[in-house]
Amino acid sequence: MTNYAVPQVAHWHGFTQMADHDSLVIKDGEGCWLTTTDGQKLFDGVSSLWCNVHGHRHAKLDAAIQDQLKRVAHVTTLGMSCQTTDDLAERLKEITPGDLGHVFFSSDGSSAVEAALKMSFQYWQQREDPKPSKTRFLALGSAYHGDTTGAVSLGGIKYFHQLFAPILFSPVRGPIPCSYRLPAEINVTPLEHYTHEIEILLKKHHEELAAVVMEPLVQGAAGMITHPRGLLHNVRELCDHYNVLLICDEVATGFGRTGKMFACENESVTPDILCIGKGLTGGYLPMAATVARPHIFDAFLAPATDSRQFFHGHTFGGNPLAAAAAIASLDLLTESSYLEDVERKGEYLRNRIIDDLVDHPHVGDIRGRCMMLGIELVADRTTRRPFPSELQVGRSVCRRTVCNGVWIRPLGDVIILMPPLIATEAELEMLATVVIESIKAETADLIEQTTPSHLTDA
Repeated sequence: MTNYAVPQVAHWHGFTQMADHDSLVIKDGEGCWLTTTDGQKLFDGVSSLWCNVHGHRHAKLDAAIQDQLKRVAHVTTLGMSCQTTDDLAERLKEITPGDLGHVFFSSDGSSAVEAALKMSFQYWQQREDPKPSKTRFLALGSAYHGDTTGAVSLGGIKYFHQLFAPILFSPVRGPIPCSYRLPAEINVTPLEHYTHEIEILLKKHHEELAAVVMEPLVQGAAGMITHPRGLLHNVRELCDHYNVLLICDEVATGFGRTGKMFACENESVTPDILCIGKGLTGGYLPMAATVARPHIFDAFLAPATDSRQFFHGHTFGGNPLAAAAAIASLDLLTESSYLEDVERKGEYLRNRIIDDLVDHPHVGDIRGRCMMLGIELVADRTTRRPFPSELQVGRSVCRRTVCNGVWIRPLGDVIILMPPLIATEAELEMLATVVIESIKAETADLIEQTTPSHLTDA
């Protein structure tokens, strides 16, 4: 093992190699912009990890939190509540798809997924006709649902998953529904292929499956893997047919990211359980929620002596300050034409990137939905051969964008763009220009490094 000098820092960053860390400390922010302690202004191109949908220091969100501080800052939700939190639950009941309407609060997306796993497991054990054998979960290939133990168990990204394998449960692993890297041998559409793959697994395992867990439409942390249109709808029908619950993880895709309030709405799907987080409070305060349909909730109702209540809870779940921020955020999101504007902006950004990079020799794929965009960099666009990992091309591109005033964070060699929903067209133009120029500059000298040796020796 290489010996590194121990960095003299107190703050240990997540998913960051501290022996090779470029320090970047923010002093303040406003709108879509952050200012570092040394005075550099940076456009927040990933909404501070996909959550600051309204940007920073939004007057309405600031005021909502300040007003709540004058009343009460924290109230437990174990046996009591706060009016603000109850009001938020009612709002979420109104805006979530279909008959979703029972809101269980937690503090982050991983916790929302953990709650969904336990909720669905307990449901099958104590509903009117129990199915005690339904104890497993089906998760997609390259899934990411968070970093707590149950959420990691669902995960299919080896760097996040394999180290912890001895302490995880094993899901039924589904396909990676990627339209860019399709199996070479298929002779049907991507939608037909992946629907068939999932149906095979459900047919085989349905008697032991409690739920299918999936990110709808786009798998964010997997590299913005974008599903064929119609796949979510088909999975909903398959779950109904095989008597398996559907859990949709909309921690990343919810609250306007796909042009709808929730990604499920794009295919008119109501999951049995919906997990939300990130943008729920506009990125202001930690809050997430697990929202269930009535048939799930009803299975937990009984005399207290029967011990059928949901055995799960968090100290800060439903925090009133976070609830106040969430209500203010929902007020903004539900304003007339807000989401239509988001859809228009997303189309502008996507077209701007495509116009400049669609024929670039090192851009393999440009994918995503609306204000979720991924640009996959490859060594060879014809064969889709990736760059050698040691080159860290994605990281180099993002270092360059920072030097040019844009903060983004890659997923391997996929450049991720998820700007605040309030970004103006001029700001999106600036974001696109910096990213395009950075990709071109960082890949300009890579042809020789990525050409197979048998070709260079010829």
